[in-house]
Formats: sequence, structure tokens, C-alpha cells
Amino acid sequence: MAAEMAVETLVDTGAILAILDKSDRWHQVCFATFRQLRAPLLTSEAVLTELFHLVGKVPQRKLAAWEFIRSGAITLATIELSELNDLHTLMSRYSDLPMDFADATLVHLAARESISAIFTVDQNDFAAYRINGKRRFHIVPTERP
Repeated sequence: MAAEMAVETLVDTGAILAILDKSDRWHQVCFATFRQLRAPLLTSEAVLTELFHLVGKVPQRKLAAWEFIRSGAITLATIELSELNDLHTLMSRYSDLPMDFADATLVHLAARESISAIFTVDQNDFAAYRINGKRRFHIVPTERP
């Protein structure tokens, strides 16, 4: 059995949406960035929940999301019940932004999995968030549309 590859980058909802939607203003820069990243990207169930909420009821958009998920582009991290207090602490700390649950899962996973790179279009918030209250995220893409 092959050794599991280390995941290097977290992925947020907006980046996935931008890859899937050619009309999204972030599409070109996110698609180009995605092609340069090493798969799989790590995400959470909360991000997938947001993704399917935002793709809505359009069958083609839902199918595109499923195809992306099944392609091996991402891997899913589990948040245990015992970790929810950490998420509550993060959401309280960043309540002025405010931090949503999906973002809290990603900041928590960054600390838990020792990953500092995040693929997101939500660049202002992730520039404010700190891993373990200290380290800044390395945010990609570096260019904006």
C-alpha cells in the first residue's frame, strides 16, 4: 500500500466555486492557481455544506461540484465533537469579522494538521486569522482578479 501523501494546502468554499463557475470573476486566477497546487487539498464537511448551499438547485452546478469532489482534488478532514469547543473559541475571538463556522473549521484544521497554506477568495478574513493565535496564513492565489 502506498504511503498517504501529505496535504499541503487547505481549500475554502469560494475557491471551489470559482473553479467550477466560468462566470465567476475569480475563475481564471483560481483555475490557474489550482493547476499549480499539489492535490489533494484539505477541507471540511462545513465547506462542502456551504458549497452545495451556494451551487443551489441547478442540476449542472450540483453535478460539477460532485465531479470536483470525486476527482481526487480534495480530501475531507473530520472534526470531532471534542474539537467543537476550539471552534467556538475561534468564532468568539473573531466575532468582529465575523468568522463563520466553515472558516473556523479551516483555521482549526490549519493548527491541528500543521498546514499554513490556504486556497481562498476570502483573502481579507484569512489575512486577519492566525494559526494557533500567532502564525499568518500563506494565502493563494496571490493575485486578485
